[in-house]
Amino acid sequence: MARPSARFVCQSCGAVSPRWVGRCESCGAWNSLQEEAPAEPLTRGQTGGKGGRLVPLVGLEGADAPPARLPTGLAELDRVSGGGLVPGSALLVGGDPGIGKSTLMLQVSAALALGGARSVYLSGEEAVEQVRLRARRLGLAHAPVALASATNLRDILATLDAGAAPDVVIIDSIQTMVLDTLDSAPGTVSQVRAGAHELIRAAKRRGFVLFLIGHVTKDGQLAGPRVMEHMVDAVLYFEGERGHPFRILRAVKNRFGATDEIGVFEMSDRGLVEVPNPSALFLAERRGNVTGSCVFAGMEGTRPMLVEIQALVAPSGGGTPRRAVVGWDAGRLAMVLAVLEARCGLALGGNDVYLNVAGGLRITEPAADLAVAAALLSSFLAVPVPADMVVFGEVGLSGEVRAVAHGDTRLKEAAKLGFAQALTPARPRDGARRGGSGRDAREGLTMREIGHLQDLAALFGPPAPESTPPARTPVP
Repeated sequence: MARPSARFVCQSCGAVSPRWVGRCESCGAWNSLQEEAPAEPLTRGQTGGKGGRLVPLVGLEGADAPPARLPTGLAELDRVSGGGLVPGSALLVGGDPGIGKSTLMLQVSAALALGGARSVYLSGEEAVEQVRLRARRLGLAHAPVALASATNLRDILATLDAGAAPDVVIIDSIQTMVLDTLDSAPGTVSQVRAGAHELIRAAKRRGFVLFLIGHVTKDGQLAGPRVMEHMVDAVLYFEGERGHPFRILRAVKNRFGATDEIGVFEMSDRGLVEVPNPSALFLAERRGNVTGSCVFAGMEGTRPMLVEIQALVAPSGGGTPRRAVVGWDAGRLAMVLAVLEARCGLALGGNDVYLNVAGGLRITEPAADLAVAAALLSSFLAVPVPADMVVFGEVGLSGEVRAVAHGDTRLKEAAKLGFAQALTPARPRDGARRGGSGRDAREGLTMREIGHLQDLAALFGPPAPESTPPARTPVP
């Protein structure tokens, strides 16, 4: 039988070509194709009748108990992972350089080791003394963590297979690991894919939890082949702005829990500190009676979170008005501006618009539409939104304000933090009339329900004159 011919794999995107070319046809990268020998195919005897063994087939119901979870000692990480770590699982942690991935993983390994778990930390980017220096700075030098600096996967796998199996293994980072059976350089697609595969196999075989720290590209996506994200059980992104102390741990894939949970940390000189009440922290520096500011009652998984949305509408000095967005979807901002112009008659097209979610948090749910519209109207009409009011609701293209999920949970969080008013979508099931208001005794909030953006614009009064006037009386 003829031997399979070699193939050429792009080290940037993983595309396969039958011959070498200077430029990858999939991603456009130059000189990124490297030759890889294909795996030997199974023979006829291995695949048919006599050569194979039967795979047992079982039903969906079973008497097996769910796997026991290993608490990490960090409540925010336990929340994101679904209640703790599952033995034999593999988790991929990604984030920008310097965001705190290694610090978080070192704190996790130390907390697990102090709790009695056998924790192994393998660094391929730093020497042992560098990791020890960070541990001393964080006050974790006394934790019984097994530490090593290595990049050869053959040596690492032999170490993990020797003696009693560890409970947790942390690889920092997967891009530095080298499999000597491949000729490609460290960090290439073939090395990352094969290295992750061997480590995950070892984790499943020995039953330990595997953390893989991964680099990200300039677009914020995990570097390396996307197949690595399919191989692991959970993908966690560590996010945050360099100028803010807050860090967000977000799950985008989780086979053992929800994918919409987040954990909030604050970076300090003693490492990452958990934030049990993010709403109070995000609103700590907020000033009341300021135009263009509005408090949005959002949801991140099962956790309600109140954040400040800031907007600035200013006359454009150039021919093309500028739109700048931080922490929200720029396309959704364009939609809200178009609805305000078409349905409410506001001339916003000739102004520069700046939108910011305070605290470095990124909002993805459409429930923030109404809060963004309120902040834009407040800045454009120079009327402050009441400092004790929270806003949430989705806006449609016809200008209608639609109800969103978890309304009661959002209102409870607002009442707990001392807010007295809430601007929400109308609830037809309760017979509420559009634009009505009343006291919700259950939540202790004065409810103002609206059904259209025109009702929101009416709350701010007529547009301000062209000249910049002083801020007027807040919305009653």
